[in-house]
Amino acid sequence: MWYNKNVNEIARELKTNIKKGLADEEIKKRKEKYGINKLDEKKKESLFIRFIKQFNDFMIIILIIASIISAGVSYLQGENDYIDSIIIIAIVVLNAIMGLVQEARAEKSIESLKKLTPQVAKVIRNGRQEEILAEELVPGDIIELSDGNYVPADCRIIECFNLKIEESSLTGETEPVTKVKEEILKQDITIGDMKNMAFMASIVVSGHGKAIVTEIGMNTKLGKIANMIIEDKAPETPIQKKLGEVGKVLGIVCLIICAVIFVIGIIKKIEPVEMFMTSVGLAVAAIPEGLPAIVTIMLSIGVTKMAKKNAIIRKLPAVETLGSSNVICSDKTGTLTQNKMTVVKTVSDNEKFLLELGCMCTDCSIDKDQNGEFIVKRRTYRISYSK
Repeated sequence: MWYNKNVNEIARELKTNIKKGLADEEIKKRKEKYGINKLDEKKKESLFIRFIKQFNDFMIIILIIASIISAGVSYLQGENDYIDSIIIIAIVVLNAIMGLVQEARAEKSIESLKKLTPQVAKVIRNGRQEEILAEELVPGDIIELSDGNYVPADCRIIECFNLKIEESSLTGETEPVTKVKEEILKQDITIGDMKNMAFMASIVVSGHGKAIVTEIGMNTKLGKIANMIIEDKAPETPIQKKLGEVGKVLGIVCLIICAVIFVIGIIKKIEPVEMFMTSVGLAVAAIPEGLPAIVTIMLSIGVTKMAKKNAIIRKLPAVETLGSSNVICSDKTGTLTQNKMTVVKTVSDNEKFLLELGCMCTDCSIDKDQNGEFIVKRRTYRISYSK
């Protein structure tokens, strides 16, 4: 394990130079070997597959079969009465389209949120400091960590000055962990006790330091959690279970009754075709074909109301699950909030002096642009102020 080894051992194992970092040629080789520093996502299904999955319900399947049989028999008898079959199919298709549209809207919103904050990292390569996208990191890169930064990959601390990192995304503990650079000789310790390691998605809350990237992408601790989510199938919601049970009970009971009536008609020497049509008619009448559509409409209304309050629901049934919750227990700081403060307005006769005081308390610097405006530089963020 990386936490058991000293800095020089790790540098030798990862074939990197602590002071100069990796060279361009070596970076290229490692990108080919390890890939990009990005978490995998579930493979996206095609629009057609997602549309077909909307019909994955026992009651809907029975409705479709019944309407097809009804239309077929009507055609064979020469009646050409397809109104009932068309209405049933239309309701079922409308229900599927509504579900598909809502899922597409949620997916689009989530994708747009991901693009809002591209993560960057300060890295030392070829003996100089560079600022690159976090996904371009490779094992062996030397990165700099400073307060307010997200840790871009799993890494081993090699230098630290009052470095504290909040790891609630992994451990659930919002209390920052004070980091050290010395090796830890204990075996089989928890993530919270790996005080010489920094993990992807954790946040530096104070101090600064340097670290060697040891794992990227799906090989990180966060990546392993993501992999479990990808492989794990989401359980059915309460409303899905109830509708499934109702659909099966109704379907089975209807089929049994139709079969009994058909047999009785045959015994009484009624025409088989006539009895078959009667049985199908009973089945169609007994199954509440409007139920799936009504449920979908009500859930869509709930999703729309949630969206207006900036709560994005990916799957329609999740609205009912949330509505069934009486108590939600959570650790708010850093979980439901961003756990950071931002200055949105300043009031001062001397803005430059105010910025200088702020920079003394934070990891910032003041510069001027070509127009002579003061610029506060804090990592990748830039805020302009007039003279």
